Amino acid sequence: MSTRDSKAERGCASGPQEIAAAAERLRSGRLVAFPTETVYGLGADALNAAAVARVFAAKGRPSNNPLIVHVDSIAMAKRVVREWPEGAEALAKAFWPGPLTIVLPKSENVPGLVTGDGPNVAVRAPKHPVALALIGAFGGPIVGPSANKSGFVSPTTAWHVHQEFADADVMVLDGGACEVGIESTVVSLVGAPRVLRPGAISATEISAVLGVKVAEGRAKTLASGLASGAMESPGQLASHYAPRSPAILVDAAKLQKALREAEGPCVVLGPLLTSLPRQHRVIPMPMDARAYASRVYAALREADALMPAMIAIVKPTIVKGAADEALWRAIMDRLKRATAE
Repeated sequence: MSTRDSKAERGCASGPQEIAAAAERLRSGRLVAFPTETVYGLGADALNAAAVARVFAAKGRPSNNPLIVHVDSIAMAKRVVREWPEGAEALAKAFWPGPLTIVLPKSENVPGLVTGDGPNVAVRAPKHPVALALIGAFGGPIVGPSANKSGFVSPTTAWHVHQEFADADVMVLDGGACEVGIESTVVSLVGAPRVLRPGAISATEISAVLGVKVAEGRAKTLASGLASGAMESPGQLASHYAPRSPAILVDAAKLQKALREAEGPCVVLGPLLTSLPRQHRVIPMPMDARAYASRVYAALREADALMPAMIAIVKPTIVKGAADEALWRAIMDRLKRATAE
């Protein structure tokens, strides 16, 4: 195992010298992967169109799929939006730093490529000391889509990022495993407030802060990124967060039938089962929603590395009205996209 591999797998946090070097790299228009509480982001100077173009090229990301701009404060957020309404102030004070992205009309200094040539920009302050230290050292906003090839499983450790990109192309800051584990909630304040992408912060929580009901509608799902016009929010491709191996989302009662029909050894993500044929492998998944969210992308990567004939994900149980219902529904959003044809 190389020194880089050993450090990445141990989850050693990057220190001030590495953060300073990363900030300098951003100033030169190059790419830096950085940890957040959700997933690792692929960072570049948000106000440098050429640097942003390198992000799209490195990921193979459709140009109409907008990026989230990461900031370290409300003051910095105001530099990338045309207006900052009371609702944005209230949400930022309630949930920042944290896994909430706010969509507002963009300022003129934000390159069109950042927003997929749309009129609005998505902005958030991440809740991770390394991410905040990087933004502070750089002194400006940075874009940060997930640090992986477009459409595939998001990275939740530095080692996952090293598996995706060469060191010469992307410097990786290590902040350990991501705590939340799925991408941020995206809420639009353009017009009536509505959630465009579900996440760890629910529409109910957002409604309580704004004092109005927030619609739980989604941005329009697209079969591919080739459709014309800017997407309203990241994470709207029908197939997204996907492993390279075939994957299905299956009810527990139908698992055995699905495995019998598979054309080879499978990996099951779900409860620890002892009754499966020996050729199949189980990766146990937590019963708690927060633990499941934190674990799911790493588990998908582990399953994919085994190159199975199929990955079978047992559908989590969602209890209507339970405190964790919204988070389970956000997880299901990712699982459905990960298993879409």
